[in-house]
Amino acid sequence: MTEISASDPLVRLKAVNKHFGPLHVLKDIELSVGRGEVVVVIGPSGSGKSTLCRVINRLETIDSGTIIFDGRELPAEGKALARLRSEVGMVFQSFNLFSHKTILENVTLGPIKVRKIPRQQAEQRGMELLERVGIASQASKYPAQLSGGQQQRAAIARALAMDPKMILFDEPTSALDPEMVQEVLDVMTGLARDGMTMMVVTHEMGFARRAANRVVFMADGQIVEEGDPSEFFTQPNTERARDFLSKILTH
Repeated sequence: MTEISASDPLVRLKAVNKHFGPLHVLKDIELSVGRGEVVVVIGPSGSGKSTLCRVINRLETIDSGTIIFDGRELPAEGKALARLRSEVGMVFQSFNLFSHKTILENVTLGPIKVRKIPRQQAEQRGMELLERVGIASQASKYPAQLSGGQQQRAAIARALAMDPKMILFDEPTSALDPEMVQEVLDVMTGLARDGMTMMVVTHEMGFARRAANRVVFMADGQIVEEGDPSEFFTQPNTERARDFLSKILTH
């Protein structure tokens, strides 16, 4: 595990609240993510995990509180927000690849359009990243020609192509057939080993045990407990976490 500096976190959330209508989905969230840290967020459905992920790059706005990313408060809109988005990669449950573009085009679009990197340079880097996630041979195919696991690995390569300071993963394996889950988790474990700052919302407890520096357990819009994976999975401190783990670890 890489040594994490807690004194200078990459992301800090302070007293963050979020409502969807009458539903209070994030309640006074306090959370920091260190540079190079892998934080895995787990908890029952509807606990606010995905919303937590989405407020960090402002796919969702917050009602109150502050979010500081790399020393700056999250901008509301405009160029500063676009810049932030390019520094925070996001990998979704549903891949979100452009169906009419090849895999390589999907990976190079952001660097060419947003970062203004010359096409040839972007394509060379894109191929290196596709190699890294194990699908370089699929570069000229379209998303529909790939398996779900390959599409999700392409989405990870696309996030990496922007050279982000952090990548958010919102349930990246939940739409995949069981046999494809491991190939995606293996890529993510490799990124964690290489020191990428990551926040991962997932139901994959094996990945949480293996790759996380810290597990954050959420329920009912609150962070109920957080800690070292080995301690959390063997001796959770709260009744809520014990109840959750007893239900999922027996299956």
